Amino acid sequence: MRARAAASSDRLPPDVLFGFLLRLPARELCHLRAVCRSWRSLASDPVFIRAHADRHREPLFLAKFRDDAAHVYVVDLAGNVLKRIAGADGGHHVLRTRLDLACLATDWNRCRVLNPATGAVQVLPQSPAPEHKNRVNLSDPYTFFALGLVASTGEYKVLRMFNRLGFLLGGEQLFEVFTINSSTGQSCWRATDIHNLFIDAHSGVIVDAVVYFLISREYSRAFHTDTGTRPDYIISFDLEREEWRRDLRGPMGDNFYPGEDLFSRRHHLALAELKGSLVLVYKRSQQLTFIMDLWFLTDFENGLWAKEYTIQTELIVPTADNWNHVKPILVLNDGRLVIHRAPTGLLVIWDPRSNNFAQVKTRCLDSVGVYTGSLLNLQ
Repeated sequence: MRARAAASSDRLPPDVLFGFLLRLPARELCHLRAVCRSWRSLASDPVFIRAHADRHREPLFLAKFRDDAAHVYVVDLAGNVLKRIAGADGGHHVLRTRLDLACLATDWNRCRVLNPATGAVQVLPQSPAPEHKNRVNLSDPYTFFALGLVASTGEYKVLRMFNRLGFLLGGEQLFEVFTINSSTGQSCWRATDIHNLFIDAHSGVIVDAVVYFLISREYSRAFHTDTGTRPDYIISFDLEREEWRRDLRGPMGDNFYPGEDLFSRRHHLALAELKGSLVLVYKRSQQLTFIMDLWFLTDFENGLWAKEYTIQTELIVPTADNWNHVKPILVLNDGRLVIHRAPTGLLVIWDPRSNNFAQVKTRCLDSVGVYTGSLLNLQ
């Protein structure tokens, strides 16, 4: 059968074969590469892969499962495992990125960047920037990492924050940047300016090459009146310029549920990246109903937001500590929303037209991100 297929493929004009293979899903093309050399050569050509990626935008995910600490998996929306990649380690979690690389990190200053296409792993140095050597206690570090792509240069950069105590205890937060596979040969961290406000590391999310944070929850505990540091006050760091941008006020204003105190309001807020935009997520419960509003940033310079989604359903996890970790991670082309229910390790899809949830049939997730690379690039 392979011989007959090869013989017939040789008689097809290249442009006809190109158009024919371009119509097929990536999973089928991976199998068809074995038919003959000409098909394999065409389906592996970068020009074809780019054209195929533009035509087929099936979502892929980078997942780490709770029952396997040593591997990262490429998974499709049906829960099928498409590739298993060594390079993880115990304690590492897949960061919430939307890239063709995976960033795996721990809270105690261990970070590695994985290329799912090749399996190559770059372990980032643990030593601090020279300016911070006398200010960081590496025996017990508490760190945050974020990986972003600088579109103008094609460089991938990592932001690291050393988070020492809280501002009420006289602590400090130190920030550093590292360039992955730097063309200049730099292999150490570079110190950046310190922001004058304490940020909440767990709130960090990256959109393009900008890392956004909410302010620390400790401000809500310390101040019982609005002193300018509102619960939805947002701070951002530009990875391209390696500097802080001006601060941003969120959209909440008087949109909080009546009766919530300042700390509860901050506790119910989170940040996400959806459709290439920064999103403020407001989660709360009313009686036996879980509600999640998604506010999209439409204009950074003018601070304009638009509420595009409101999800209402029965309580999907029992306590506020748990539903605070329900994370929207992707909007599909048809408007459905992919949500990671972190406490239960489930991935679910919410349909706004029917207000129904469908569970992705996959193993229990430890952490998950979005993979933008092509399945045809995976070796």
